[in-house]
Amino acid sequence: MFKGIRKGYLIAILIVCFIPDAIRAQILAPQIVIGDVEFSYSISGLSTSDTNTLTVGDSVYLLLSDSTSLTIPLTLNSPTSIVLETPIISDSIKVNPIPLWWSFLPPLLSILLALIIREVITSLFLGIFLGAVIIQAYSHNLLSGIFIGFMSTIDTYLLGALNDTGHLSIIVFSLLIGAMVSVISKNGGMQGVVNRISKNANSPKSGQLATWFLGVAIFFDDYANTLIVGNTMRPITDRLKISREKLAYLVDSTAAPIAAIAFVTTWIGAELGYIQDGIEEIDGLNEGVYSTFIQSLAYSYYPILALLFMLMLILKNRDFGPMYRAEMAARKSTNIRHISEDNEELDEFKAEENISIKAYNAVIPIVVVIFGTLGGLIYTGWDPEITQNSSLSFGKKLSAIIGNADSYLALLWSSLAGLIVAMKLSVFQKILGLGKTINAALNGIKTMLPAIIILVLAWGLALVIEEMHTADLLTSVISDNVSPYAIPAITFLLAAIVAFSTGSSWGTMAILYPLMLPLSWSVSLEYGLEYGDNLSIFHNVVASVLAGAVLGDHCSPISDTTILSSMASSCNHIQHVKTQMPYALTVGFVSLLFGVLPASFGIPFFICLPLAAVVLYLIIQYFGKRVDTKQ
Repeated sequence: MFKGIRKGYLIAILIVCFIPDAIRAQILAPQIVIGDVEFSYSISGLSTSDTNTLTVGDSVYLLLSDSTSLTIPLTLNSPTSIVLETPIISDSIKVNPIPLWWSFLPPLLSILLALIIREVITSLFLGIFLGAVIIQAYSHNLLSGIFIGFMSTIDTYLLGALNDTGHLSIIVFSLLIGAMVSVISKNGGMQGVVNRISKNANSPKSGQLATWFLGVAIFFDDYANTLIVGNTMRPITDRLKISREKLAYLVDSTAAPIAAIAFVTTWIGAELGYIQDGIEEIDGLNEGVYSTFIQSLAYSYYPILALLFMLMLILKNRDFGPMYRAEMAARKSTNIRHISEDNEELDEFKAEENISIKAYNAVIPIVVVIFGTLGGLIYTGWDPEITQNSSLSFGKKLSAIIGNADSYLALLWSSLAGLIVAMKLSVFQKILGLGKTINAALNGIKTMLPAIIILVLAWGLALVIEEMHTADLLTSVISDNVSPYAIPAITFLLAAIVAFSTGSSWGTMAILYPLMLPLSWSVSLEYGLEYGDNLSIFHNVVASVLAGAVLGDHCSPISDTTILSSMASSCNHIQHVKTQMPYALTVGFVSLLFGVLPASFGIPFFICLPLAAVVLYLIIQYFGKRVDTKQ
């Protein structure tokens, strides 16, 4: 009897050991399974001649297949046993799906921490860590999840964020632009541009106009804009009895808006990276990331209206609220205060002493970057089928070419060319020695490192959000309760609140782009919108994240650019915030009511923008008071 039993065991062992891999029954589940989300499970070792049985929890399925393997979709919402039985052998696994609502915890933690501790880097890192712990805890156990989650935070998510040519391209481009900005500042090129613009400032109105034009001219970096314009124009505006509060407002409210919407800036790399993270998981979107950015500019109402609002205030010579009182005090020579600021950041963009100041040392490298980018886009996107299509207009051909282009390559080529040209101009004219030029470039790279760290952490959090299907949760919650036409307005307000609370427009974009872009697309599809209408709302949401972030940044007392504007203008920081906030909120309200909302319903840009501009003009006309210009 026992011999028979031993013989049976031996036969079973021999069968198991010598069954070819091709016919072994096996179930392969995804490494990460989220509840209420459909995942694909691979099954192999099926019999093609007999019936195979698959048991999923309490449900039994008969599998008839012409192949020994197949992939089946399953949606699970609780711990479930899956058993596969074939005529030869069976296999079973236990699947423990992560509840879908847990997927919102990592971004929620990042947002709440950013609101509470007001520090974006720590908030993003802890959001990634929490997501990694949740994933690993469900795969193993809580204690193992903490240790493995900590390790996977860096070896899976942060390294995964860097293991992407597009992300690396953005980092290198941002560093190269930062280096170029520093070099053209040290070689006196930026000072030359400043001198050209400010030489005709001989009245309060012309002084403010010069400051506005200078802020628009230095479009490629908000930090350089703030520090250069504030420090350079301060002696001129003091002489013309323009308040420090008004100078700080002009500096602050030109820096971020123009840097956010210009084509070639230190912002564009980050914006493209954030937008790319948001659109990677969207099925059916037929356009590239650079094309998405260009198309979204038609919905960037707040940055554009902020620039127009300042110009109207200057030309009308009117102000209201705390700014009016500050301006009147300055005209009476009671408000021009010299506040000494000893900060290394103020020296970062100062020209070298005892050098010849020439504007072309800045203009030439900037022109190289602009036209180099355009040339690179055309070169990488060139398609004879598009150019030879006589039914397309020139504008549509150019748009199609840019949409097909590799924007990362174009930005890399042009930024490197701009840096090399700036360095050659500095060295060959003997303005700076080679050592000082290299040091200036390295200092420019150093100024970009905090932004790069935020970028990498944001990409890491985006990977966590993608793996945990956070967008699916938001879609399921919002699709039945919110109209897609309201999503751009909600996005604008949410971005403004997060940026106000964190003081970081970049951090706000990092958190919201991966969430709101897939959400808006999914909700619009669920609502049954046509592709064109869906695309219009999508572009509006892209712009609303950016515009809301800039609005919140302008109102926030802890924003880096707000602090830098106060510092560069030698203005009391609280006074700057108090005088700027009413203006920023006014433009934000008008942008939302007459720009973002109507655009969601298909009202075109050429109607919304003039209408919003007229409303702002009427506000200035009826609520603003003329500032006494008597000296």
